[in-house]
Amino acid sequence: MKGAHFLVAFVLLALSSSFAFAFDPSPLQDFCVAINDPKDGVFVNGKFCKDPMLATANDFSFSGLNIPGNTSNQVGSNVTLLNVDKIRGLNTLGISIARIDFAPYGGLNPPHIHPRATEILVVLEGTLYVGFVTSNPNRLITKVLNAGDVFVFPIGLIHFQFNIGNTNAVAIAGLSSQNPGVITIANAVFGSKPPINPDVLAKAFQLDKNVVNYLQKQFWVNNH
Repeated sequence: MKGAHFLVAFVLLALSSSFAFAFDPSPLQDFCVAINDPKDGVFVNGKFCKDPMLATANDFSFSGLNIPGNTSNQVGSNVTLLNVDKIRGLNTLGISIARIDFAPYGGLNPPHIHPRATEILVVLEGTLYVGFVTSNPNRLITKVLNAGDVFVFPIGLIHFQFNIGNTNAVAIAGLSSQNPGVITIANAVFGSKPPINPDVLAKAFQLDKNVVNYLQKQFWVNNH
């Protein structure tokens, strides 16, 4: 009798495990439209793979992350992202890295999200005020970081980094996707092409429509 109970429990566990692992793989781009003829394909969820026998050290390396990014833009920051497009060997490995440079007091990596990655950030130089906003009820979680401090930004949540020091600041970020993607909130809302109907934004942000029209005419900086 005990053997029968054990067998039933084993079968149920096996079934539950199979259901738990039966899920679609996480997308590695915004969308992947199906086609019938593979010759018209651009990539499978990620990139096509090179013959492993033809791989070289260059497929797994990059030089120049020590070079500061140009922060002479309206937001005073520059993100140097090394994803699968820069290091081909990252394909299928689920990781990428970025260097973020900030101009003295006021350098900002504006509020943005990574739709496909959690981010872990370490400050190398300077002092940063960082934070993220949770999903509803939208609680703000912030901290001031100095050199050597680490902070995590959960996947898909709005977050930012702001230099509150009087010197340049530098940080390195690890991201849990070969192609994390980035949506800068202001750019996406007010700088989309074609623009979002101003009536929609006026209603959503409780703004005068003339203010929305003004914002949509601005040049929204891409610091990546």
